[in-house]
Amino acid sequence: MRTSDPRADGGPRPAGEPQHSGGRRAAVLFDVDGTLVDSSYIHTLAWWQAFRQAGYDVPMASIHRSVGMGGDRILDSLLPSDRDASEDSTIMTSHAAVFSTFWPALRPLDGAKELLAQCHESGLAVALASSARERDLEALRSTIGADAFIDAATSSSDAKESKPAPDILVAALEALGVQASDSVYVGDAVWDIYAAGKLHIPTIGLTSGGTSEAELRDAGAVEIYTSPRALLENLGNSAIGKLIARL
Repeated sequence: MRTSDPRADGGPRPAGEPQHSGGRRAAVLFDVDGTLVDSSYIHTLAWWQAFRQAGYDVPMASIHRSVGMGGDRILDSLLPSDRDASEDSTIMTSHAAVFSTFWPALRPLDGAKELLAQCHESGLAVALASSARERDLEALRSTIGADAFIDAATSSSDAKESKPAPDILVAALEALGVQASDSVYVGDAVWDIYAAGKLHIPTIGLTSGGTSEAELRDAGAVEIYTSPRALLENLGNSAIGKLIARL
């Protein structure tokens, strides 16, 4: 697990850092693909190509609706149950290889860096709760360019079960030393919302990953915005703003 937290070595908190009564910290957790980086459709294309190489013709629309789950769950969801599962690792490797070719073309979504900065400057701990491979996460973090405002980040190696299981969020909360009741999650897929719901963490949904407002709301999102910029412009009235007000 990667961390940029200056307190990771047990040192004191910076002067003036807000706390809840009882000394608890509060945090906002962010998904990355489709939430902070415009990469959901790149993942769709990478999975489509990996499936084609393995002899499976899976419609892109079906793949896109599954993006946000862990790779193992995507295979179980989209491929035949009687397939030769020994080929799964090759398919996931193919997906990773295709996706890596797009690293230089990755772009942050509008307002992503500024949103992380504002959350950080408001006294919240900030974590990237991503199930991406560690190498992909490094490329995504480089794309955002906001490491100064990120206290911790998770990758697929930090969780036994991938989304919609809540393991990634649990790992992020543990890295920050924050309780689930003192956090808000921001994601773009229904799988993000399902994972957070298992921990009773309110989730703000962004439609920037290609999932509709109706689908995100039906999954349980407490608020919907079109982009990181839109959330930033409404931060004070959002669930994040309410969390800040509790400090």
